[in-house]
Amino acid sequence: MSAPTLVEGVGMHPFGRFEGKSAVAMGAEALLEALADAELAWRDVDLLICAHMYARTGAGHRVAAILGQTGIPIINIENACSSGGAAVFTARHALSSGEYRRVAVVGIEKMPRGFMDMDYFDSWRRDIGHAVNPAQFAFAIRRHMHDFGTTERQLALVAEKNHAHSVHNPKAMYQQPITADEVLASRAVVDPLRLLMLCTPNEGAAAAVLSAGPARPGQVTIVGQGLRTARRSQAIGEHMPTASPVTPDEPVTARAAAEAYAQAGLGPEDLDVVELQDTDSGTEIISTEHLGLCAPGEGGALVESGDTRIGGRLPVNPSGGLLSKGEPVGASALGHVYEIANQLRGRCGARQVEGSRTGLTHALGAGGNCSVMILQRS
Repeated sequence: MSAPTLVEGVGMHPFGRFEGKSAVAMGAEALLEALADAELAWRDVDLLICAHMYARTGAGHRVAAILGQTGIPIINIENACSSGGAAVFTARHALSSGEYRRVAVVGIEKMPRGFMDMDYFDSWRRDIGHAVNPAQFAFAIRRHMHDFGTTERQLALVAEKNHAHSVHNPKAMYQQPITADEVLASRAVVDPLRLLMLCTPNEGAAAAVLSAGPARPGQVTIVGQGLRTARRSQAIGEHMPTASPVTPDEPVTARAAAEAYAQAGLGPEDLDVVELQDTDSGTEIISTEHLGLCAPGEGGALVESGDTRIGGRLPVNPSGGLLSKGEPVGASALGHVYEIANQLRGRCGARQVEGSRTGLTHALGAGGNCSVMILQRS
């Protein structure tokens, strides 16, 4: 990018369940909060990009109808759990073209209750339960346990940590602490994952107002982003290929992270805070390795060490993560941006990671869609 992408404002509708409120209404609220944060009006926006998965046709257009039909271009994007990352990617390239001064991105969702049963997968996989998200997560972490000795208690400690963080996040669905023993006592869903090791599909929205130009002192900017998909040869995971080689390909998260680090001119050692995909406890452990936060096989030991807690060496998911917030898939990646931008501005109160200047967001979804962003305060 010829100029940094400035994060002028962020907004977020709480994640949870909101009977009688539509996804587009939640999106309008999040976007209005982002505009107020940026001290801008809706008429100052030149392009709107809406990320969603379940909100049907013209979701972004329906958000705009609430705020005012100003006639600007509107793009709707679906990229599974990384839909919000794809929306930011599109916004950044639109800004770099010089044709747009300010771009608003909003992610919205109103998820069905229960397991996600996505039509992305072949019907035979859906029929036998192979395409239900907990099954995919269990395949990945069971292999990790086999290869590296990762334990069920380490999985439970991920949930304990993230719920401890969520106590101080008023926009999270769950705001109560839980212990590792309570996690291990919760009912089994798919071995080795238990109920409290899994996030809840739910409802919510998040938004950001982006622009291009020189950063002011204290301005939060997106200094790098990788957007990648899994190659067909990659071993079994979110993208679920039919064939899986004995020797896995380089993980899609590692490839997206490498691109983001290269653009930013930074490495994992430069990070102060991270928000990453924790649809389940195992995905957090595996993702810390693929993002370079620790060596391969050491993700379980990393969470056990306490380094990823607030006050530790590198806090991960200070918002409480998806395990506590729940995951409205179209909004989750922009929820990460909301948290990291506010962490870098020092606005997070009791869950603030002190001295944060550089943060990373990570979203991973069906189809092997992965977005990694690095944000920095100037």
